[in-house]
Amino acid sequence: MKDLTRYRNIGIFAHVDAGKTTTTERILKLTGKIHKIGEVHDGAATTDFMEQEQERGITIQSAATSCFWKDHQFNIIDTPGHVDFTIEVYRSLKVLDGGIGVFCGSGGVEPQSETNWRYANDSKVARIIYVNKLDRTGADFYRVVHQVDTILAAKPLVMVLPIGVETEFVGVVDLLTEKAWIWDDSGDPMNYEVTDVPEDMKDKVAEYRSALIEMAVEADDEMMEKYLEGEELTIDEIKACIRKGTRDLTFFPTYCGSSFKNKGVQLVLDAVVDYLPSPTEVKPQPEVDLEGNETGEYAIVDPEKPFRALAFKIMDDRFGALTFTRIYSGTLKKGDSILNTATGKTERVGRMVEMHADSREEIESAQAGDIIAIVGMKNVQTGHTLCDPKQPATLEPMVFPDPVISIAISPINKGGNEKMGLALSKMVQEDPSFQVETDQESGETIIKGMGELHLDIKVDILKRTHGVEVEVGKPQVAYRESITKAVNDSYTHKKQSGGSGQYGKIDYTIEPGEPGSGFTFESKVTGGNVPREYWPAVNKGFEQSIEKGPLAGFPCVDLKVTLNDGGFHPVDSSAIAFEIAAKSAYRQSMPKAGPQILEPIMKVDVFTPDNHVGDVIGDLNRRRGMIGEQSSNPMGVRIKAQVPLSEMFGYIGDLRTMTSGRGQFSMEFDHYAPCPKNVAEDVIKEAKERQAAS
Repeated sequence: MKDLTRYRNIGIFAHVDAGKTTTTERILKLTGKIHKIGEVHDGAATTDFMEQEQERGITIQSAATSCFWKDHQFNIIDTPGHVDFTIEVYRSLKVLDGGIGVFCGSGGVEPQSETNWRYANDSKVARIIYVNKLDRTGADFYRVVHQVDTILAAKPLVMVLPIGVETEFVGVVDLLTEKAWIWDDSGDPMNYEVTDVPEDMKDKVAEYRSALIEMAVEADDEMMEKYLEGEELTIDEIKACIRKGTRDLTFFPTYCGSSFKNKGVQLVLDAVVDYLPSPTEVKPQPEVDLEGNETGEYAIVDPEKPFRALAFKIMDDRFGALTFTRIYSGTLKKGDSILNTATGKTERVGRMVEMHADSREEIESAQAGDIIAIVGMKNVQTGHTLCDPKQPATLEPMVFPDPVISIAISPINKGGNEKMGLALSKMVQEDPSFQVETDQESGETIIKGMGELHLDIKVDILKRTHGVEVEVGKPQVAYRESITKAVNDSYTHKKQSGGSGQYGKIDYTIEPGEPGSGFTFESKVTGGNVPREYWPAVNKGFEQSIEKGPLAGFPCVDLKVTLNDGGFHPVDSSAIAFEIAAKSAYRQSMPKAGPQILEPIMKVDVFTPDNHVGDVIGDLNRRRGMIGEQSSNPMGVRIKAQVPLSEMFGYIGDLRTMTSGRGQFSMEFDHYAPCPKNVAEDVIKEAKERQAAS
């Protein structure tokens, strides 16, 4: 039996380029998991094993690995930072107990840091903060600590202070032990000495140490009393307070260093052991019924309890599909049969492996607290619950955002359709934010995703991994339609000549729903004019119709239909008659309800050097952008804006031209908003031309 108190399931997350993958490499080196450090900029990092990751120097899919530090097992997931792949961060955080939020010492709290922090808050994951790259020009530990407080509204608990700034950065002072850790310039993380605090830092260390203790004791009433009575607390007592406050998300222990220069990482590893929770210390996962409502039961982290696990990632490789699984309770052995509650099917576990990036070690059994991969599962998708067939249960599922951009693709070789279809179905299983559909009218294959880079990488994977060359159409925006006014109307569906007849009469109101409500249906019929058994048919008729709006055929959102009255025929009425009546009623009334086109508005975050701010703002205004706040730091200016997605295609090229290659940006979907009249007219015209061409 494994000692679960010595387990730490942690994720490493941050904005693009804050140094997550480099930090993971240093952790693997320090824990003896790898012997040669691979660098991201050389395309040799252990956890960036996809060709596309090595070429672009970014992480695209989360990678899992295990290692040991001070008799504790770390299961680590290195997640992507780019906004198009945040789904990877979301689903990784969902199954982790703790995390390390990495921030760049010069960039500070960047856009993606905010999104990831929000996901971690939603998943209630305890975190420690690591401010990296303190050796860089413009790096400022104290500024980043202030940003964590003001931008993320999180309480940083400063645990170390940096010794030296920028190129002079040599080490850190541990505030608890009041000792300085100083590394030499050899680049070897083990070449350090622990000495007394430098003279010129003693006052600052005393000030920050007393602030640390004051914040820490707030987590424990007994210790707070002791401290207020003037008693000296031991280091172990302070650590116990910090551990409790970290687990309760009261504050976040904050460290600093330079992963690239191998300075400061050991203290972060010690903090993972000392302060982040083990699987037994986090709130157990709630079980839900088929409608998604909590049942009041929990998956208790105990190897003796019934088996409960969540499949959080599917990855296809040369040995077959790998299902990454977090086991919440019970034990799983090779050869066991497990039930997938989403499909109702039982599957036998043939092989189980412990992952180390893209290599793996076979294991015979796994238990509560483990993160493993099961080989060869057939019908499992991300978010499915796997459980004991004799005691079934479902865990809280994952919710994924809708894609906002789509492109049409077709294989260059005419015989490549089947090969492309197989490849796409594997890719959809791996990535729930990637969708594929066939346009009924044109027969085209449409792929949908979270951004241009997302789809660009998917096309690249099709070509290189699956050997399918495709032609790519121009990106299409996922527009929606809605209505602006209520319409009271009536429709009678009547077919009573020859054979069995059809009859259904409905009086109804179509009106705008609350923003984000989707489609809602209500019946106010009294007295049986429309018998209760036909209400679902009316609902179904309208619900199927909203897939196509009246203006350009885009899905219709935020619509409420109320069935007020109607009429039926004792012989000729049927569910199908009322369903047809509802579909015809939709076509009759929607054009009268003030239909409008909605477009996706993106939250855009641009970083530019000072001397290009005017150009960047002018360009965003030309793109119909609404400029929000601006903030500056020594490296440049950060501009937040809301811009329609249709105006943002190819933006990265324009931004680089404007800023001599130094500008960066990220964007994520924010909300839908009505299109201006002239834009809506163009969208409708283009949609009609596409429909005519097909």
